Amino acid sequence: MPGIDVSLLEAMNVPGARGAALVDWTCGFALESAGEQALGGPEATAAEAAELARLVIGASMFAEGPVPVPAPPVEDLIVTTRSGYHLVRFVDPTAEPSVLLHLWLDRTSGNLALARLRMEGVAGQLALT
Repeated sequence: MPGIDVSLLEAMNVPGARGAALVDWTCGFALESAGEQALGGPEATAAEAAELARLVIGASMFAEGPVPVPAPPVEDLIVTTRSGYHLVRFVDPTAEPSVLLHLWLDRTSGNLALARLRMEGVAGQLALT
């Protein structure tokens, strides 16, 4: 299983990737980051991605029925802006229950569908070592 650095490098290999981070969504702490960061730097970006994740996880409209805690009821989140895409992918909750991957893509050169597939693979193989 690849570690954090290898996983972030793989995420940064997605066409149009501007920045990537591994975040503990329960506290908003960036475990590691690569590439550029949105305004405020890596800690602010991590805190905002974590806040978004907690908001969605706490929303009952996304629940699929009885889900064992702390498994997120969603697989990923996509936020579009005028200049980019932000993809938040939850890491396998049985392996790392409070970790997510955040990928920031350039809107003109990024491929959101490809990024989503790649992040699914990265998140599924991630080992925090």
